Amino acid sequence: MTPRLPRRALCAGACALLLAASAGPAGAIVVFDPGNYAQNVLTAARALQQINNQITSLQNQAQSLINQARNLASLPFSSLQQLQDQVQRTRQLLQQAQRLAYDVQTIDQAFTARYRAIDLSASDQALVDGAKDRWRDSVAGFEDALKVQAGVVGNLDGARDQMSQLVEASQSASGALQAAQAGNQLLALQTQQLADLAALLAAQGRAQSLDAARRAAAEDQAREQLRRFLTPGQGYQPGSAQMFRN
Repeated sequence: MTPRLPRRALCAGACALLLAASAGPAGAIVVFDPGNYAQNVLTAARALQQINNQITSLQNQAQSLINQARNLASLPFSSLQQLQDQVQRTRQLLQQAQRLAYDVQTIDQAFTARYRAIDLSASDQALVDGAKDRWRDSVAGFEDALKVQAGVVGNLDGARDQMSQLVEASQSASGALQAAQAGNQLLALQTQQLADLAALLAAQGRAQSLDAARRAAAEDQAREQLRRFLTPGQGYQPGSAQMFRN
């Protein structure tokens, strides 16, 4: 007769069989390796650091693109048209020069006719008319110089406003291109002012030259007129006179 096993022994055996079946193949044992675990954690940390580095690199590239876009942005303000208008106004004043224009051929013809070689054998009336023409040239030259001076002074207000706007735009420039464009426009403004100064000097020099040429011609003509005045004439010639008629 087979002896009967206790119930507790039977339960323990069943539990052992269930654990063996759930653990996998027969004879497989799960073992925790601390060294392998630490290596896996280190590998994961390195991978995370690489991802963070890539994110930082992408952020730097994005910021670089933003900076490049700012550097390539154009200046929203331009004073080119105002500068061109001011230069054109000064040119128009110079082109309105009276009698003797700023032309080499015209000046040469005028000096040949009225200044360089005065016909001292001409009549007294012709000498007087020539002196009047030279005087009119001098007066017109001084008038033209005054007009150019007025035009240059009138351009100062516009230049002041443009300079203020350009300096403000330069100070608020968001990129290198805007700062460079503001600087270029400031240089253009300075060039326009130098052009006005050159025009003013030309007008004043023209007036002074005409007046100096008039004085030189007047001296030459005055000597001839004095010579004629001092040269003895034919004098009085008596003639027959009839006082009464029969």
